[in-house]
Amino acid sequence: MQLTTIRELALMYDKTTPVRKYGLHDRDTGSSKVQVALLTERINSLTGHFRTHAKDFHGQINRRRRLLEYLKRSDLAKYRQLIEELGLRH
Repeated sequence: MQLTTIRELALMYDKTTPVRKYGLHDRDTGSSKVQVALLTERINSLTGHFRTHAKDFHGQINRRRRLLEYLKRSDLAKYRQLIEELGLRH
């Protein structure tokens, strides 16, 4: 059995679907909505790794949290829609 590094695990998630779904256009990777969606996909794909290595998790969570705070300040309607669609908060 071959061990997989965290970098390899991070590359094994779908990046195109969130860009198509939340982006303003096909190549939009910079908007807050797309970045939050991509981080959520990445975090969800690494769940098994994070159960074993809990401290690796904090950087991804904090980045997503900061982006969500920015989106909440700048556009509350988009923030609420995004967290509902991603199932992040109640």
